[in-house]
Amino acid sequence: MKQKANALRWWLIPGTLLVIVAGSGLWYSSGSSGITVEMSGKPGTKSPSQTEIAYNHVLPEVNHPSSTAYKTPPRLSSPPIAPSLEGTDIDGTLQATADGQLVVNLEVRDFFDYFLSTVGEVSPETAITQIQHMAQQYLPEPASSQAITLLEQYLAYKQASLDVLQTELDPSRQHDAAYQLEALGSALAQLKQLRQQIFSPEAHQAFFRQEEAYSEYTLATLGIQQRTDLTEQSKQALLNWHRNQLPDTLKSTEQHLHADIQQQQQRIAAMASASSPEMAGQQLIDMGLDPESADDVVSYLQQRQAFNQRFEAFHEAIKHQQKAGLANTTEKEYQAHLLEQYFPDQQEQTWAKLKLLDQS
Repeated sequence: MKQKANALRWWLIPGTLLVIVAGSGLWYSSGSSGITVEMSGKPGTKSPSQTEIAYNHVLPEVNHPSSTAYKTPPRLSSPPIAPSLEGTDIDGTLQATADGQLVVNLEVRDFFDYFLSTVGEVSPETAITQIQHMAQQYLPEPASSQAITLLEQYLAYKQASLDVLQTELDPSRQHDAAYQLEALGSALAQLKQLRQQIFSPEAHQAFFRQEEAYSEYTLATLGIQQRTDLTEQSKQALLNWHRNQLPDTLKSTEQHLHADIQQQQQRIAAMASASSPEMAGQQLIDMGLDPESADDVVSYLQQRQAFNQRFEAFHEAIKHQQKAGLANTTEKEYQAHLLEQYFPDQQEQTWAKLKLLDQS
């Protein structure tokens, strides 16, 4: 029988896991896996460069086998540990090769997050024990111990990253776009450094490569958009270049998203410039929208056009009533009567009330 890993003691703060706090520093250890993480420094230390993190268990290199000999199941065979997991497939998986080595990839992080997301419904110990139990049940050694070690590193990272994520902006500069960009870049750099300190290079890349690539892409695009020395064409060329540097999976998704946004902007512009709902529908069809969807758009725009016409008449009636100098009580009753007269539909009455506020 496999030896059960020592229980990890954690405390719960909404959305986070906190490790044992001892004195002015932070200490966490698990003897079963041979991993020790120590963080020293004053409470509230923000920069990972002021943190000493040591681990003495080295994970195997990232494996990319064509097939794996061992893996955790896609669904739980017993009742889930939390109601939110009821009827769901397990995100991610733990896998091992035929010689018993853990396959280190993004699926491992997804597997951890699937169970850790239940903290709040269940205790941190319960979520962690579930992950440990499944690693021991479905993986051989040393993959089982390797998975538990990687979990411990991931939990240590979660705690250590809190200081970075909770860094407060300078109140006097928090609305300065350049300062916000600088603060974002600093936080991303600190998180990347923290990951490099806690994880092996292979685990760091497997867990965070795509996330860091997209974060750096976002940072670069925000920086380009803020520049005033570039023409719009120059900005677009640089944005396209950065988009092309993304990993293939992200690049494909981002390119499709960018194309969709451009298409939507073109359709919105066509609808705004059209002289009638019918003309808007025809322009949308010419731009590739299917006729059924275009008919839905035309119908909606016709309804809004009719609403606007009735609102103008309603508003004129309100102004005429105000000139008559009715008493306040009578005036309110008359406005309510006009509202029901012009807008029998409850939703349109709400729109009319909101639009009337804009007119005042």
